[in-house]
Amino acid sequence: MRTKGPSQVQFWFIALAIGIAAGTAALFFRKGIGWLQTFLYGSDDIRLASVAGELPWWWVLTVPILGGLVVGLILDRFTPDGRVRAVADVIEGAALKEGRVEQRAGLASAAASLITLGSGGSSGREGPVVHLAAVISTWVSDRIGANGITGRDLLGCAVAAAVSASFNAPIAGAIFALEVVLRHFAVHAFAPIAIASVAGTVINRLEFGGVTEFMLPEEGGLAFYVELPAFLLLGLVSGLVAAVLMRSVIFAEDIGNRVQTATGLPRYLRPMLAGAVLGAIAIPFPHIIGVGYETTAAALTGQIGLSTAIIFAIVKVIAVAVTMGGRMGGGMFSPALVVGALTGLAFGLIATGVLPDVSGAETVYALAGTGAVAAAVLGAPISTTLIVFELTGDWQTGLAVMTAVSLSTALASRLVARSFFLTQLERRGVHLAAGPQAYLAETIRLATILRPVDHARAAPEAACRDLIGQGVVLGATQTLETALRLFEKTGADFVPITKPDPETGEPVLLGAVFQTDALRSYAAALADTAAEEHS
Repeated sequence: MRTKGPSQVQFWFIALAIGIAAGTAALFFRKGIGWLQTFLYGSDDIRLASVAGELPWWWVLTVPILGGLVVGLILDRFTPDGRVRAVADVIEGAALKEGRVEQRAGLASAAASLITLGSGGSSGREGPVVHLAAVISTWVSDRIGANGITGRDLLGCAVAAAVSASFNAPIAGAIFALEVVLRHFAVHAFAPIAIASVAGTVINRLEFGGVTEFMLPEEGGLAFYVELPAFLLLGLVSGLVAAVLMRSVIFAEDIGNRVQTATGLPRYLRPMLAGAVLGAIAIPFPHIIGVGYETTAAALTGQIGLSTAIIFAIVKVIAVAVTMGGRMGGGMFSPALVVGALTGLAFGLIATGVLPDVSGAETVYALAGTGAVAAAVLGAPISTTLIVFELTGDWQTGLAVMTAVSLSTALASRLVARSFFLTQLERRGVHLAAGPQAYLAETIRLATILRPVDHARAAPEAACRDLIGQGVVLGATQTLETALRLFEKTGADFVPITKPDPETGEPVLLGAVFQTDALRSYAAALADTAAEEHS
């Protein structure tokens, strides 16, 4: 298996094993959050907001501070940059690192996110769970020497199982892995990913049964054709809300960076300060604590009034921005569900109040808003729509949800770089939103395509020395992206490649990269990617 790669049958068994492992990891992560919340607050997420609202104010304030301190110490010790790894890093691993992610930083991120969610952070569990699953697939890929295609497929299997086990959503889990992480729907990847997704769902149902995450009221409905324009408008509103949510997190991250740089604040204290702000917010608004299951359920069942829904949505956006900007950890999907449910409910209360004779229940708007905001944040309209259906078990209002989702994602994608995850990567200088043609050159090291000095058609040494003297030179560890830019700038036919002498530090000529070889390598990478995506 290490020398030739797994056969198809072997690969399916590996996919099943990864699905079981990732599903189990997701289950224990969820149970761990619930255990920690119960220990610290006296209840898990089902009734966390109600119970936290009855606790002494000093306890609600102190718990997030202590949790943030522990998170900061973990990230400072086990990550190079003090940053939690999540879905964006998994997408980057699939695109640029042959389906691999950082394992040490990934495990630390999972621990940090668990503590964040258990001690008062306002984020979601899907981000760390997805990355934790990717750590499992990375370990397997390294053990069997998986190539890029196999590594990415195994990564997709792990992600699908983690999402399925987290939300009891097997269909959405498989589609999420294809739509968001692998970013293609190749037939060869579907079967193993489906197997892993089913395995993750079985793990969930062995523990929680086959019930849906949220139970909706049966009364009410949708006055289809007359009411559809209202859902179009809700989609636009949800797209704006999603953009505000994403921009708020980005703004908070920038503010945190500036404050940290200006004050010289140790990075391990940044989550603690964020925890202090969250604790202060949670005293009057305990609904911000944790994943937000209770608030989402209350919105979907119409148990929240108009003014309360609007205020809760605004405060939740602020709390999510503080959590993420303070580098406490967690994901964005669950917060988007909370904000979406509150947005949809508020819109529905207004719409049904203005035109009561042609309106269905306001809870249908809450359901549509849930999917619309979450889909816009994730940049995943298909899998998010399916997740909403599987979370609620309500397939009758599918037309309303799809209508709102379509417009929200279309609008939000114009206001950010297609999704929150791709925006995060864009801010780090990783350009994936434009497609493979924008990032493939960064995956090819010049050492793999250079013609060494003893090559039969090597570049003349004298010409190489002359170019080096002009500053036209690159290192063997640099990428094809850099070489292509240098070719365009200088018009040279080749670029010398050097490395420093380990003893003297002087540059040693290794050979040269020719422009024709560079273009040929880039074309081959594009062809391989197209073949993988359409196989």
